[in-house]
Amino acid sequence: MALRSRLHRFNQRHPWSHNDHYGPWIAARVAEAGARDVLDVGCGAGNLVALLRQRAATVTGLEPDPRMARAAAERFADDPAVTVVEAGFDGRGPRARFDAITLVAVLHHMPLAPTLRELRDCLAPGGRLVVVGCYRQTGRADLLVSLLSVLLNPVMGLIKHPARAAAPPLHMTAPTADARETLGDIRAAAAQELPGARIRRRLFWRYSLVYDAPAGPA
Repeated sequence: MALRSRLHRFNQRHPWSHNDHYGPWIAARVAEAGARDVLDVGCGAGNLVALLRQRAATVTGLEPDPRMARAAAERFADDPAVTVVEAGFDGRGPRARFDAITLVAVLHHMPLAPTLRELRDCLAPGGRLVVVGCYRQTGRADLLVSLLSVLLNPVMGLIKHPARAAAPPLHMTAPTADARETLGDIRAAAAQELPGARIRRRLFWRYSLVYDAPAGPA
């Protein structure tokens, strides 16, 4: 318990975002798909939106938290190609289709299978869904990866945030929730709703999911 408390205090002094860590990887997967119009669900303060904007023609960010949505909207106020909407996934345009959709630490806030189905239906033909999510840990493999993450977490904190912080940055203060589904649950739901989706267990208590929608008629 003493070691855990010390690690917690150290991590608070050197905060870094597990979600932002995967931002470049997500942006690269979106670029691989040749996506022009991208939707980021739960965009927070807009860190991933900024990366996506470098690779896409338009980016729409949905963010239900008023404070985060306001920060993201102000950040991109001078960029007409970026639209930030203070809303959850239900607030998207009902008939809008996107070349790529991204979600980072968001899917576990929503009902799993119905949301995967709706995400699939929001993709344009040949579009790509990229998810980096949280899952409930069970079993030996999860434990081993979690222990490795615990050891690496302070090292990454020193590398990414060497100076001591008085408080966490804005983008790390969004509301959070514990994941309910295991990685097995997520794989099962994806097999049903997103045939062919590629799912991998990742470091820092995350998993990745990449799904490519079938291409339309030539």
